[in-house]
Amino acid sequence: MSSLQLSVAIGPYDRMMPLVQGEVRIDAVDPQFMLLEPEEIFFRAMRHEAFDICELSLSSYALRVARGDSPYVAVPVFPSRAFRHTCIVVRADRGIRTPADLRGKRIGMPEYQLTANVWARAILEEEYGVHQRDITWVRGGYESPGRVEKLAVTLPEGVRVEDAPAGATISAMLAAGELDGVMGPRAPSCFERGDPAIRWLFDDPTAEATAWFRKTRIFPVMHVLGIRRSLAERHPWLPGAVTKAFEASKRRAMEKLADTSATKVTLPFVEESLCRARQLMGEDFFSYGLAPNRHVFEYFLRHHHAQGLSGRVLSPEELFHPSTLESHKV
Repeated sequence: MSSLQLSVAIGPYDRMMPLVQGEVRIDAVDPQFMLLEPEEIFFRAMRHEAFDICELSLSSYALRVARGDSPYVAVPVFPSRAFRHTCIVVRADRGIRTPADLRGKRIGMPEYQLTANVWARAILEEEYGVHQRDITWVRGGYESPGRVEKLAVTLPEGVRVEDAPAGATISAMLAAGELDGVMGPRAPSCFERGDPAIRWLFDDPTAEATAWFRKTRIFPVMHVLGIRRSLAERHPWLPGAVTKAFEASKRRAMEKLADTSATKVTLPFVEESLCRARQLMGEDFFSYGLAPNRHVFEYFLRHHHAQGLSGRVLSPEELFHPSTLESHKV
C-alpha cells in the first residue's frame, strides 16, 4: 500500500519537531509539513479548508461543531496550551489596577471568538465578577487594519462590539490612548517595544495563573489538531495513526527538554522552570487525550456557549473522533 501524501499545517513547536525532522513517523502517511503562524493556518482552514491535517483554533472549531458544518474532525492532540493571564494589557494612566477596574473601559481585540479571549473573559467573569457586557470591545487587527472575524458570530444582547476605524490598528489606538487596553493571544507591538504607558493587567501574571491552576487544575487548551473529515471517513485508521504519532513526537520533545546537560531552549533557568512545572502540575503537564483534560473542555465549552459563540453546550466527546477516545492495552 502506498502512503497517503497529506498536507500538515502546524506551528514550529518543539513538540512537533521530531515529526517534522523524521524522527517519528505517521503510519502509512507521507506528510508534507508547512510550518506557519496560527493566524494563517486558522484563516486558511476555516475560510478555505486548505489543509488535510492542521492546527485548529479550539473556539472556531467548537463553533462549527455546534453549527454542524465543521469540515474537520479533531483528535485529542493539543499543539498549543497556555495560561492567558498575560493576554490583557492596559494603559497605566487609566486607573486600572485590578480586573474590576475594566468595567466601563474600551478594550481592543483582534477577534471576539479567539480562543485566548474566550478563556480570558471566562476568568474575568468567574474569578473577578467582570462580565463581557461590562466592557466595550473594539475589534481590529493588531498591526494591519481591516481584520475580520473568521466566522460570523451572533453575540448575546447587551454585548457591545465596535469595529476599529478604517485604517486603524488596535496597537496604534492603544499607544495613542484611544483604547484603555487590548486583549488577545499576542501582545501588541507598543507593549513589546516597552512603552512605559502600557503594562500587563496583572502585575505578576505567573503568580495569578499559578493560584488559578491550584484552584481549578486547568491548563487551558488553545488549539486542537484537525483532520479533514472526508479523509477520516475514507480512511478510518487515520485518526488513530495521527494521534499515536503526535503523542510520540511530544514524548521525544519532553526527553530532549529534560536533558539539561546542554539545554535545547534559548532561555535561562530551564532546569528550574521544568522542576517547578512538574511540582505544580505533575509529570505530564502538557498532557494530550480527553480523559486527563475532560474538566478543561467542560469549563471551556460552558463559557463558549455562555459567551454566545456556540448555540448549545457541547459535550467534550463531540469534539473528537470516536476512535481516539480509547486505546489498546498490552
